[in-house]
Amino acid sequence: MSAVSISLPRVLARRRLAGLDWQLVLYLLLLVAFGWILGFSAGFGSEPTAGTLSQSMRTLIWLAAGLAAFVAAAAIDYRWLRTAAVPLYLMTLGLLVLTLVIGSDTDGSQLSVSLGGLAFQFSEISKVLITVVLAAFLVSRGERVRRLSTIVGALLLVGLPAFLVFRQPDLGTALVFGAIVLVMLFMAGASVGWLVALGGLVVAALPALIGSLHEYQRARLLCFLDPSADVQGACYQLSQSINAVGAGGLVGQGLTAGRHNQLGYLPVQSTDFIFTVVAEELGFVGSIVLLVLFGLLVWRILRVAWTAPDALGRLLAVGVAAVIVFQVLINIGMVTGIMPVTGIPLPFITYGGSSLVSLCTGLGLVASVRVHADRHRF
Repeated sequence: MSAVSISLPRVLARRRLAGLDWQLVLYLLLLVAFGWILGFSAGFGSEPTAGTLSQSMRTLIWLAAGLAAFVAAAAIDYRWLRTAAVPLYLMTLGLLVLTLVIGSDTDGSQLSVSLGGLAFQFSEISKVLITVVLAAFLVSRGERVRRLSTIVGALLLVGLPAFLVFRQPDLGTALVFGAIVLVMLFMAGASVGWLVALGGLVVAALPALIGSLHEYQRARLLCFLDPSADVQGACYQLSQSINAVGAGGLVGQGLTAGRHNQLGYLPVQSTDFIFTVVAEELGFVGSIVLLVLFGLLVWRILRVAWTAPDALGRLLAVGVAAVIVFQVLINIGMVTGIMPVTGIPLPFITYGGSSLVSLCTGLGLVASVRVHADRHRF
């Protein structure tokens, strides 16, 4: 009897391990490795200040934390999250309010909170938390999901944290919230007619939204319409970004050899504009390789969604996919000058621990859908 009681957890653990989507894990590891290499190149030649770690070492620490978060999230039965939706929502609001109250002021924005010498952007983890909360809400609506009341409820649910993020101000993350709610409503079966009407209202509200921004934010946001309008001012970053992307050619100038990157023509090239380093140093070929990796990762996430045993698992996976796809499209679009500059990070590539840990947590939840799909068989 004791032998059976000891061996049973091992059998369950092996089956859980076998249920893990190893291709998902592989693409995650390849992307974070890609990001670490590009981060090393972006910071090459810059010496860390006394008593601090280099950017590469800090990235490795955040990577370890991200992988730990992935394993922890994958080990949790995602169905439990439905009962924790209200506490998670309240925690999200609390973290975002805390950012507004005690957040560090950087260039007029309060985006992060310093704890123990580390800067945390709670708006990043809020993307994952809101995905969980919204999935639980939509599942609870059942057959009423096609009603207008469901759409209004989802908008109110997501609108409050989105407003708090916008007040930081962080327009990029606020837009990600919009993508999450629209995609998840569509996948839950909400009325397409109401969603189209909602999209029309959003477009109509854009002038007022842009008008509420600070002058420097508006100027930066609209630079994509004419990057040459103010190349020494608001459009400097975008103008240099476009030049760097074009300088990469087919195969790039080589790691640590990008002229715009290494000579400092690109401010904050390690963060929102990291794709310029990809394009300049690895060229068109390297950029395509990165896009293929993103495509493979999203494909595995959607495969988990298609095979999910319930609506909650399907919506969780689709929500995480929406975050990744939206951020990739907007980030690359703004770097190449075809979309407004909104400050959205490139998943797994942009330097920043909060984004990396949050995305790994989201992928861990996707893995949990696959791992715990056959829970009732044991």
